[in-house]
Amino acid sequence: MTTIMYLVLLVLVVPTTAACLYLLALTLLSGALPAPLPSGRRLRFDVIVPAHNEAVVIERSVSSFLQIDWPRDQFRLLVIADNCEDETARLARAAGAEVLERFDASRRGKGYALEFAFQASKESGWADAVVVVDADTVVSANLLEAFAARLESGAEAVQAHYGVLNPHGSWRTRLMTIALAAFHTLRSRARERLHLSCGIRGNGWCVSHRLLSGVPYNAFSLTEDLEYGIDLGLAGYRVHYAGEASADAEMVTTEEAARSQRQRWEGGRMALVRSRAMTLLKAAFRPRGLVCLDLELDLLVPPLSYLALAVAAFLAIAGSGALAGVLSLYWLWLASACGACLLLYVLRGWWLSGVGPAGLLDLARAPLFVLWKVLLTRRPRIPGEWVRTKREPS
Repeated sequence: MTTIMYLVLLVLVVPTTAACLYLLALTLLSGALPAPLPSGRRLRFDVIVPAHNEAVVIERSVSSFLQIDWPRDQFRLLVIADNCEDETARLARAAGAEVLERFDASRRGKGYALEFAFQASKESGWADAVVVVDADTVVSANLLEAFAARLESGAEAVQAHYGVLNPHGSWRTRLMTIALAAFHTLRSRARERLHLSCGIRGNGWCVSHRLLSGVPYNAFSLTEDLEYGIDLGLAGYRVHYAGEASADAEMVTTEEAARSQRQRWEGGRMALVRSRAMTLLKAAFRPRGLVCLDLELDLLVPPLSYLALAVAAFLAIAGSGALAGVLSLYWLWLASACGACLLLYVLRGWWLSGVGPAGLLDLARAPLFVLWKVLLTRRPRIPGEWVRTKREPS
């Protein structure tokens, strides 16, 4: 039994401790960032909205995008109605957007819609940069100002804060708000402070056309955002973080919709680990490889629920071994330290999320959420095409 305990500990200790220390370091560096200097308000943007059967939400989103505080003759709103079977295109036009319709039965997915949009923007030769926002999103009025301020200072890629539009929709959305605050805000602040790449988070991001020419968009996986962010890092570019601007999207409240969404996210992320981890590791040893090293660590750190499960297993084995007198208390101290690191990370995420006491109480449901995700991994995966999350009318 002692031998089995040591074998399990060897498998658990190194990756769990490394992940917890990494998250602790980011937590300690997650203070507020200084505001950038104002832009000259000269740049022109194509704001691109990939949409697949988004008739329920597209009018609200277009209205939000048209309220951006930027000279109206210096940005275009382009809705890409991709393989739509509903009224998305008509409603988007009626709301004031330019609409490009795309029909391609063999090349389906958000990545292909973005490739189509970027090519159309490039061919027009009008915009200096493209901005990507999802069709269920409401953006802050300062979105383009935040991007322009970084681009004028030398950045080529920028990510705004990606938040939750309906944090109090259910206990599930509050937990997601806390998790995303830790993943998006906490980690991105720390990376920006260290001059690393915050990565691309799928919603509310901007790249210059100069960068697109040097690193063409070629990301078509289920996690096309992470994929392209890694491509940029491998090419020597970092994604800057603009935390003062936001793109807030709806999170699903029902178990059925959440299950489909999590299957796509986590299935896509694991596929990316298999395809890019070794490439990033090799790039980390090249000159100026810190950006790639950090992207590697970010990719390899498991989702929060799985890491919590690993820490719980570490604590259980170390505690039972110490009680039985077959393991040193050192193991229990190390397991407790990992638990403390993870707790600080979660509490910092809760604080940054702004969900208040209700979110803190919802953290008591976290063990059930972890169990649900573990059971979820045993179910069939979603095919690698654009499967739109079911929208919930407001």
